[in-house]
Amino acid sequence: MLTLLPSLSTQLPELVQSARHELLISSPYVGREGTDLVFRNLSNTFRLGGQLQFLTDLSPLNVCQSSTDASALLNLSSQLTNSTVTHLPRLHAKVYVADNHSAIITSANLSRGGLFRNYEYGIEVRDPAAVGRIRSDIVAYGALGAVVQLPALENYCRVVDDLRREYEDLAAKTTKRMRARLRVATDELVRMRLHGGAMHTVFARTIDYLLRRHGPMSTESLHPQIAQIHPELCDDTVDRVIDGRRFGKKWKHAVRTAQQQLKKRGVIDHDGNLWFIVSASSKG
Repeated sequence: MLTLLPSLSTQLPELVQSARHELLISSPYVGREGTDLVFRNLSNTFRLGGQLQFLTDLSPLNVCQSSTDASALLNLSSQLTNSTVTHLPRLHAKVYVADNHSAIITSANLSRGGLFRNYEYGIEVRDPAAVGRIRSDIVAYGALGAVVQLPALENYCRVVDDLRREYEDLAAKTTKRMRARLRVATDELVRMRLHGGAMHTVFARTIDYLLRRHGPMSTESLHPQIAQIHPELCDDTVDRVIDGRRFGKKWKHAVRTAQQQLKKRGVIDHDGNLWFIVSASSKG
């Protein structure tokens, strides 16, 4: 049985809760939000006797860029009776397997972005034969990596913590020239995104997508969702200024324009609180 999985955060807790003997996780990037979610949903029985196998990429650059939180892995492993952390460079597979009954294959890492911020996609497999094959493939691949014992992981956390601080200090000293070049590149990216058109046209497509996916939403709920999809367009440092007066963030005015255009075209409507898709039957 295959189940389409648009959101890891809604399905992963159920998979973790269902694990009785073994939980296998392959995630190149991992964050505190992810390890906390896993531990929070493990049964007491599993915490005492279950086997956690965690395959990840602990490369220093991943830690410096905050893609991976080694201390989060250390904290999770130290709370379990049986756990194994394996380091495998250039790992890209994101797979979550509970015993031999359920597996999730997804684009989402066990991180804040993968769970809550990014738009990810995947499938959940519940056919025992297929789950067994998935598990054996990941275990075989993981055997190419290096098992990291808890004392070694603890020491590594100290080493990379110092490295991460130096990396952050270096990033904070980015030159004015570099920042200017970054701004030019960002502006060029915006031009590519808009294709010479208006920002509200992009937002109109996004609002239509969000309302069809999530159902009715308020403007206040739409704003952060739109900003997650189009961060380069949603610049909170740019205000709309008319005759010297500031009228709020420019991109939010573009969202408002998009809403009004969609409403005028009969695609969406507003009930005084929420925006919603106008159904074909209601148009008739």
